[in-house]
Amino acid sequence: MSQVPQVSALTPAASRGVERLVAGRATSDGAGVKLTRVLTQDLQRRLDPFLMLDAFRNENPDDYIGGFPDHPHRGFETVTYMLAGRMRHHDSAGNAGLLGPGGAQWMTAGSGLIHSELPEQEEGLMEGFQLWVNLPAKNKMIAPYYRDIPSEAIPEFTTPEGVTVRVIAGESQNTAGAVQRPDTAPLYLDVHLPAGTRFAQAIPAGHNAFLYTYRGEVTVAGRAVADRFMAILANDGAAGVVIEAAQDARVILVAGAPLNEPIAQYGPFVMNTGEEIQQTLRDYRDGFFEAAHVKSI
Repeated sequence: MSQVPQVSALTPAASRGVERLVAGRATSDGAGVKLTRVLTQDLQRRLDPFLMLDAFRNENPDDYIGGFPDHPHRGFETVTYMLAGRMRHHDSAGNAGLLGPGGAQWMTAGSGLIHSELPEQEEGLMEGFQLWVNLPAKNKMIAPYYRDIPSEAIPEFTTPEGVTVRVIAGESQNTAGAVQRPDTAPLYLDVHLPAGTRFAQAIPAGHNAFLYTYRGEVTVAGRAVADRFMAILANDGAAGVVIEAAQDARVILVAGAPLNEPIAQYGPFVMNTGEEIQQTLRDYRDGFFEAAHVKSI
């Protein structure tokens, strides 16, 4: 296991740098939901174990009301984090839940399931993220499971400078997150920085990491990261990252241990070989996913 460095050793000069800024690509998914695909397929090897990041921020109901009707998944995990709005989900085992502001759902598709995510509102802001996290080959076919995490169940803390940090996964400054996952050891933070503050987060040297600014602008190692931009953090041997904000800003910070395994993706199916994808398509055609038994964690 990688040793996590001490936050006290981090300074802006010692922070990981910004290797690349990514604006993302405007697209639509599901039944016409408008979103920005920030982590795209061409970045999967660089940001292993992360496969995709979608960001959505829509005021117009026409841009989100169709939601995401029934669709299958196999071979990875989805993490949905809502900032505003309400989303009702169902799956092929008959489970259902309501994801509200500040809440998250961590779902392991494993061997396969069918689920839907549909807005439970007709007006107002719908905002949040969906992150896809790969599973190692040994766990691609485990039984699916999920966990709904209401806002009040996500640990958070405030630094002496007034920075508020919500710890969805992993650990930050001795605060354990709502979710701990083996193999990929993901870190997922929602960081709210008042103007004139900074936040330091330790990241093991071997982990890939990025941040996405969703309000205001931040600076990392002297490089500005504007609203709706992702910064891929350099694997430069630094002990972690220091995020500075001259104005009020909010970011998500994500890091994890790479799996260093082959990735074979066909839409919502992520396996290790082309033959496994072909078997997945046969299983889906034969109704395997409709009989999925999903357990909660």
